Amino acid sequence: MEKVHILPTNKTPEILLNPSGQIKIKGRAIDESRSGVPEQLGNWIDEYILSPPESTEVVIALEFLNSFNTLILTSVLKKIAQILKVRKKLSVKWYYEEDDVDIYDRGAYIATVIDVPIEFIMVNDVSEC
Repeated sequence: MEKVHILPTNKTPEILLNPSGQIKIKGRAIDESRSGVPEQLGNWIDEYILSPPESTEVVIALEFLNSFNTLILTSVLKKIAQILKVRKKLSVKWYYEEDDVDIYDRGAYIATVIDVPIEFIMVNDVSEC
């Protein structure tokens, strides 16, 4: 399994996928394409959950997240949560700026849907995460 690094655009986040157990999504998620990055991310996760390491850390640091990408992120996190069924550890850290109630609320919503605890971490600037 290969390490993947998808560079950000003005509409898509930077995505780092490391088979050793680190997954990071950072930036803006406002693109509404039905293929490309979401498809590549989903395919990588499908392969990853077949043989995950003992521990997986997911870091989410978004400055903007629209409704469409909230659905994609929810789907991705639901897939990743499957590793808990094989007794592997999963940590999800959701960084948000102190005045960004929308990003926090989207994370809180996702946490209820995927039924996995998310650690919410308030920061001054998510671009520094």
